[in-house]
Amino acid sequence: MADLSYLDAIILGIVEGLTEYLPVSSTGHLTITEKLLGLEVDDPAVTAYTAFIQIGAIAATLIYFFKDFVRFALAWFRGLRDTEARTDPDYGLAWAVIIGSIPVGIVGFLARGIISGPLRSLWVVAAALVLWSIVIVVAERMHTTFERQGRLRGEHSVRPIDGLIIGLVQCFSLIPGVSRSGATISAGLALRIDRVTATRLSFFLAIPALTAAGLFQAVEEKDGLSALGIGPVLVGLLVAFLVAYATIAWLLRFVANHSLLPFVWYRVILGVLLVGVLGAGLLSAT
Repeated sequence: MADLSYLDAIILGIVEGLTEYLPVSSTGHLTITEKLLGLEVDDPAVTAYTAFIQIGAIAATLIYFFKDFVRFALAWFRGLRDTEARTDPDYGLAWAVIIGSIPVGIVGFLARGIISGPLRSLWVVAAALVLWSIVIVVAERMHTTFERQGRLRGEHSVRPIDGLIIGLVQCFSLIPGVSRSGATISAGLALRIDRVTATRLSFFLAIPALTAAGLFQAVEEKDGLSALGIGPVLVGLLVAFLVAYATIAWLLRFVANHSLLPFVWYRVILGVLLVGVLGAGLLSAT
């Protein structure tokens, strides 16, 4: 059984909070960090802990966007009762989030054995970090073209079909190293959605996906999770919440005036460095 100290919990909480919403892959970074800390990445307790502390990041999102979620929920319920209320853009956005959350839930459940097993290899993380960077670059170039043509769309133009497409792309984030936010934001940019709206939509889609993953893993591996100790688990959760809240605020300001290309350089450098370390035998892949 994995031995998780308070220091380990704090470090993993910081890594989760920093990387969950940045397009650099939180799962990939957590896997690397766990290996450096001497933890067994395929240990069920460690896998459950990795998923469970995501709830801290979820709580940060819920609090940061609380007014938005209330607005969407009210618009959705009004639209269910009143035909005229369905013209409210928030009604369509609410459906986009609901529909977009379904694919990753289905794929994640069906492929859970592969996700928590073979895909936890650092070779997979390294490859995904580099290869998905190509997708981000292509999405950025498409977005730049749309921007020059004056064809970008804002939050009130988001439709359920947008949510479905972004939700399908989000399934790729189940591969460690791809990044859930990297996948969803890239998909939004390619759909002509402006940067801030695409980023906000990525946050909204994170709630159902991360909540389901965290709770499912916690229930399925409750014995292993409890064996880690309630103290370290709660500390990691709190640290993840605090760091994630600050990260959300920073990222929204950053994307308002910058592209995702700085993250691409980081992903590629980290991926190549990881390949070198694994190839030299300095770190085991699993």
